[in-house]
Amino acid sequence: MTAPTTSAVSLLEQYTDHLAEPTLPPSAEPWAVQSLADGAAGIGLFHIELADRFGGSWHPAHRWITAAASGHISAADTTGLFLGAPAVGFLLTTVPPAFQHLYDSARRTLHQHINALAHRRVDVALARISSGDLPTFAEYDLFYGLTGIGAYLLRTDPESTALERVLRYLVTLTSPRSLGRGGLPGWWVRHDPARGKSPQFPGGHGNFGAAHGVTGPLLLLAQALRHGITVDGHREAVLSICEHLDTWCQHAPSGPWWPEHISRRDFELGRPHHHAPARPSWCYGAAGIARAGQLAGIALHAPDLQAFYEDALYQALTDPVQLGQITDTGLCHGWAGIYQTAARAAADALDLRLQDLPQRLGNTLAAQARPGDLPTAGLINGDAGTALALTTLAAQQAPTIGWDACLLIN
Repeated sequence: MTAPTTSAVSLLEQYTDHLAEPTLPPSAEPWAVQSLADGAAGIGLFHIELADRFGGSWHPAHRWITAAASGHISAADTTGLFLGAPAVGFLLTTVPPAFQHLYDSARRTLHQHINALAHRRVDVALARISSGDLPTFAEYDLFYGLTGIGAYLLRTDPESTALERVLRYLVTLTSPRSLGRGGLPGWWVRHDPARGKSPQFPGGHGNFGAAHGVTGPLLLLAQALRHGITVDGHREAVLSICEHLDTWCQHAPSGPWWPEHISRRDFELGRPHHHAPARPSWCYGAAGIARAGQLAGIALHAPDLQAFYEDALYQALTDPVQLGQITDTGLCHGWAGIYQTAARAAADALDLRLQDLPQRLGNTLAAQARPGDLPTAGLINGDAGTALALTTLAAQQAPTIGWDACLLIN
């Protein structure tokens, strides 16, 4: 066992103790336990991976699953992969076969509600497109929109009509024929990056990130295509997004990079207001974008496209200036997300330089990870996300339960 792996195992023991017992949610926020981002649903993934990977007791995982499923589970139209029925449903998809019988009834009931939710959300989205209005993040993004619901369906019910309709919607959203007012792409949202109104974004904005931007739909479309799940116009939509990314790709001595977002003025001028790459995170940065492009290249059987994005990933994740902007160990925009994305990308890579990246990034993750250092215990910005990445590092293997399917990097 190498020293970094030994360190990761020791850290996992500390994180297991730190995340041992569920706590009651705030009385004003009983729904918080159903959050994959911040609540028991996300933390439960860590305990399921621990039990399945290392053969520990199932009792801690069961406690967290029970906590996540306590109370009324919402399947309202405001729920998505990271909150409510889809979040708890995703959690239950990761339960190992030996324990699935404990949750069969709950899983079936939740799936029925999520399936119905997908159809309702597609109906509303298509009506919005027909009206000519601009969307919001919540319509299509990975966290709360149809991309996230599609990620759940791809995992649980890939032949379903619900997934087919989600994919058809994304094709409509991202294909050239969806160009709207002023030639804006279909995913151009009417609000600013903080979901509000601001003078800097008077005409809304176009977002490039995996969490809330067009990279999320690219990840889902590429993952589905890679697994042989396709709809009419599917390949063309993937190529359209890749062309959009190519149009806005910036080139620097440190390699290709993309803006996090562009304003209406940027769009009209044909250049971003960003002058240098931001942090190379999963959520908004080069790690998420390059993994999506790599998967698109694999799905399209386009080795040149795959090679371009693998090179972009390598250059971004070896650039000390970009890496110097990473300030925490979280999954969303910290070392855990970068490490997990690099590990998945390396396993698929044609570029042999990527093979060394996971260990180098894992060393940094292990050196900086400390239970309780992050502001929350949750998955996306908290201790559970860091701990899950450490399980990958400790085992030197991909997750056994596929928990990172919620990031669409698997």
